[in-house]
Amino acid sequence: MGNFQLEDFVAGWIGGAASVIVGHPLDTVKARLQAGTGYGSTLRCIRTVYRRESVFGFFKGMAFPLTSIAVYNSVVFGVFSNTQRFLSHHRCQEPEAGSPRVLSDLLLASMVAGVVSVGLGAPVDLIKIRLQMQTQPFREANLGLKPRVAALGEQPAYQGPVHCIITIVRTEGLAGLYRGASAMLLRDVPGYCLYFIPYLFLSDWITPEAHTGPSTCAVWLAGGMAGAISWGTATPMDVVKSRLQADGVYINKYKGVLDCISQSYQKEGLKVFFRGITVNAVRGFPMSAAMFLGYELSLQAIRGDHVATSP
Repeated sequence: MGNFQLEDFVAGWIGGAASVIVGHPLDTVKARLQAGTGYGSTLRCIRTVYRRESVFGFFKGMAFPLTSIAVYNSVVFGVFSNTQRFLSHHRCQEPEAGSPRVLSDLLLASMVAGVVSVGLGAPVDLIKIRLQMQTQPFREANLGLKPRVAALGEQPAYQGPVHCIITIVRTEGLAGLYRGASAMLLRDVPGYCLYFIPYLFLSDWITPEAHTGPSTCAVWLAGGMAGAISWGTATPMDVVKSRLQADGVYINKYKGVLDCISQSYQKEGLKVFFRGITVNAVRGFPMSAAMFLGYELSLQAIRGDHVATSP
């Protein structure tokens, strides 16, 4: 059981693709609320995006994350599952299939997955945020903040994911692709601890003792609840990350994580760090439910099991 298993990566890829399709519209709303201006409430943001850009506005920038986030989640799930398996094997040498999970193993595996996720996910998140935010109205009040491109008017800064990558590398260097990575690290390391651990314990708790694995309903409910918990608690640092990554579409405003926190607090108060928390929690449920269902059902199909297998 201590051996490296590739099927965790394959199942994670399928789960990641399912979560993007389900969650991208609300992800666009979240990005606009956190890094944009003039939207106010969640419902007002939804109405504004729909009125200005139609239903397609909610799927802006989805092509890139559909492929890249699927790979990203493949790595996250694969790293978590194999790290947990390695730790369990190292501790017990020959752990039994039904042996209880150890919290320290789950914590360490979640933290490793969080660190690895930033290396892959920071550029993906950056491109997604930039594409989502480039239609955000450029206000006259911001003209004193060093416009990146003069006289852009209503022209979009990027014509697609590839053009966005090329533009960022040309103007900011390779390091520009990792703008906001430190905030993402502070979000994702605790975030994945509050993602995998609640899922595993909730799915065990919901599943009747007579069953050898969680049912589809248990996976859906536990996955959704874990997503809502993880994304809800991650919102303050998610706001900082979104602002740092959106910074640079038209203007350069923040010097780093602490400067972003300081400016945001001075101008908008403590409540700004909880902006989008409703969208995050609501979006987190169906996204994570789809993610874990895709993962578990894929493992079931790959391994030929009759019941789902927890990561």
